Amino acid sequence: MDLKEVEKTILNEISNTERSITEFKENTKPIAPDVAIGRVSRMDAINNKSVAEAGLRLAEIKLKNLNRVLSQIASKDFGLCLKCHHPIPLGRILIRPQSLLCVKCAE
Repeated sequence: MDLKEVEKTILNEISNTERSITEFKENTKPIAPDVAIGRVSRMDAINNKSVAEAGLRLAEIKLKNLNRVLSQIASKDFGLCLKCHHPIPLGRILIRPQSLLCVKCAE
């Protein structure tokens, strides 16, 4: 396993996730009641805010897992499934670096 490539992938994903979190936080700001928008537009804005809040929660969990994986990159347990302790395939780690479980255990 090329740990330098994996580390680079993880750092890139952390950077992208942090940008996403910033955008989600911007989209979850309260909608001021004094802003003159129509009733349907206000309902749409509230719905969009709810979607952004859900995205923010998922992005924060992803960032937490990415930082956890990055902190373990030098460990002998790096790349091992937390549940079954079998190696996680390199392809899965590169595509989804925040993965803590192998495909079988994640299902």
